[in-house]
Amino acid sequence: MNKQAGAKKADIQELPRIEDRVSFIYIEHAKINRLDSAITVTDYHGTVRVPVAMIGVLLLGPGTDISHRAIELIGDAGASIIWVGERGVRFYAHGRSLARSTRLLERQAKLVSNPRSRLKVARRMYQMRFAEDVSRSSMQELRGKEGARVRRSYRLNAQKYNVEWDKRVFDPDDFLGGSPINQALSAGHVCLYGLVHSVICALGLSPGLGFVHTGHDLSFVYDVADLYKAEVTIPIAFEVVSESKEGDDIGRRTRLRVRDAFVDGKLMKRMVQDLQDLMEVEMDDRFQMDTVHLWDDKDKLVPNGFNYSEDDSNAHDGHYPEKSP
Repeated sequence: MNKQAGAKKADIQELPRIEDRVSFIYIEHAKINRLDSAITVTDYHGTVRVPVAMIGVLLLGPGTDISHRAIELIGDAGASIIWVGERGVRFYAHGRSLARSTRLLERQAKLVSNPRSRLKVARRMYQMRFAEDVSRSSMQELRGKEGARVRRSYRLNAQKYNVEWDKRVFDPDDFLGGSPINQALSAGHVCLYGLVHSVICALGLSPGLGFVHTGHDLSFVYDVADLYKAEVTIPIAFEVVSESKEGDDIGRRTRLRVRDAFVDGKLMKRMVQDLQDLMEVEMDDRFQMDTVHLWDDKDKLVPNGFNYSEDDSNAHDGHYPEKSP
């Protein structure tokens, strides 16, 4: 069988860290293919090449066709790829983590599985939003404080940008049925969810193991996104609506403004550091090691790739990480 044409798969050490990437790229009504180590995007304007290793998350809107070879490249590069529904109110799927180690994932699972450590992490997440000490607050008290904080953010931004505000109403099946400000908030939050989802998966964490939210495959995404909404997407949404005219595409205008706010990469770097702090794990070279061990109930870890039978304990007869050609 002939090897597939194309560039050699990049080693993990060759890939840019998630905080050094472009936050997200939105594409709609286009065809996406692969050329060497880049994807090509073709629409009625022409064709452009995008180095996929520099993308944090690729948002695919309606009317997008993508080839299997492009998906392969995106997955190998550790970028998230998300199919966005009408007006950007839904998103799905992600590529392989940039991390090859499960250290952060194991730490996350350990913390979320113990009620005491889970409460401790949840309190730290709320503490990042409040000036007062919340180290002894119950979850009920924290939810009340958070609700008041968000309502205050909506009210202050409505006054600042002179936008009529009643309440947050969101129907994912009827985006256009919402008021302009609710449309803008929905579009902005989806972009933030995409970026958070990308960073979480790139670090090897689980998007579903939330500390505040629970029971959904994106619970941790919602946890982390809530840390930044009042600072980023809520003000942007109100500003966009204040500048918009009747008939403007609120969703598109909001996505572009959010993209501009993400483009310097500062928020991604902050997310990476915040996630390390929340998990109480410092990154080092082991984070990128592409190795597999076997679990042992006595020694905890033993080398992989050996036959542990009594007859020939040194023979190689184990599973090795699959390597693409």
